[in-house]
Amino acid sequence: MKINITTRIFIGMVLGILIGWLFPASSTGFSGDDLAILSKIFLRLIKMIIGPLVFATLVVGIAKLGDFKIVGRIGLKTLAYFYFATILSLVVGLLVVNVMKPGEVMQLPLPPKGTDMGIEAQKMNFENFLTHVFPASFVEAMATNEVLQIVVFSIFFGIAVGSIGEKGKIMIKALDSLSHVMFKVTGYVMEFAPFGVLGAIAAVVATQGLGILAGYAYLILCFFGGLLFFLFVVLWGICLVMRIPYLRLLAHVKDAIILSFSTASSEASFPQTIEALKKFGCSERIVSFVLPLGYSFNLDGSMLYMTFATAFIAQAYGIPLSINQQIVMMLTLMITSKGIAGVPRASLVIIAGTLATFNLPIEGLALLLGIDQVLDMGRSATSVAGNAVATCVISKLEGELQLKPQAVVEADG
Repeated sequence: MKINITTRIFIGMVLGILIGWLFPASSTGFSGDDLAILSKIFLRLIKMIIGPLVFATLVVGIAKLGDFKIVGRIGLKTLAYFYFATILSLVVGLLVVNVMKPGEVMQLPLPPKGTDMGIEAQKMNFENFLTHVFPASFVEAMATNEVLQIVVFSIFFGIAVGSIGEKGKIMIKALDSLSHVMFKVTGYVMEFAPFGVLGAIAAVVATQGLGILAGYAYLILCFFGGLLFFLFVVLWGICLVMRIPYLRLLAHVKDAIILSFSTASSEASFPQTIEALKKFGCSERIVSFVLPLGYSFNLDGSMLYMTFATAFIAQAYGIPLSINQQIVMMLTLMITSKGIAGVPRASLVIIAGTLATFNLPIEGLALLLGIDQVLDMGRSATSVAGNAVATCVISKLEGELQLKPQAVVEADG
């Protein structure tokens, strides 16, 4: 009997925990940390296919839209929803940290001033954001896997292809074939996913140990509680309003969510999410347009983490933040955090910049570094669910969400 991918990933997670626990990084000889190479190989394979896949699917999707006005209309709806979801996720992060007060409750020893965390605080501004959005070279964007820049070039390219009539159809057909080839390659890569998951989990447990989870249990509970609230109150509420069967949607994207959780990478499940949303009933052209944008503009888990982490550090140092300061911080993050998906440890970089902007101790990030991988697992999975909902919402608004009759809202009551 063939074991499905979900079961194999769970097996990989369990084995990873056991190996990391039995062979900690401090032991002589083999340790679970040595298996991190498996995770690195898997994530490199995923990054290998994302550029061509995003380019091919997005260009075909835009070209099939045909009219530039249609592209503009869908684009405005998409960006409007992204900012709406961003505000909600930022607000949830602030609500959780203000209600649960993990920085005050835990009484953690504070890192000494000048602690080197290997993270450069960058005060993001509008100019930096714009220069990051527009690629200097499409080849460079593909080589460095800058998804947002690939998306921008693909939008221009797709509109141009769609505007030249019959000649453009040749290119559309070729890129459509390329997208099908890339999905086939994705299938091959996904066979390696359980090994990548095993390596990622084994390395985390071996280096951090299960003990760190106990020491930071309250903080982890607070943050994951916020993520669950966002998943099962905010996103479910949006789906109820839009008459989208949320539980059925989660059932379709569960494999993608589990993969992103176990690898702490939302990009790892990008190809799976595309296929799942098509099967759910979203229009192919909407999926091809909205989902790639979402991986740069709609990382709900990361947005929630930014306000949560910044306010947590302020609490830990006993620095009160007024309501006005928190609102300004939230609005600043709403603007400066867009398009950061390609930046390594992007959330921490933006948090460091925010701390510097509001004269909060940057050394406080050291309080989070030890468990950042664990927290990243939760925020990556949440971002996948958020992008799935975003794609369904835009498909619904465009009248292109085609569900089977028996699936329409019945599960959600």
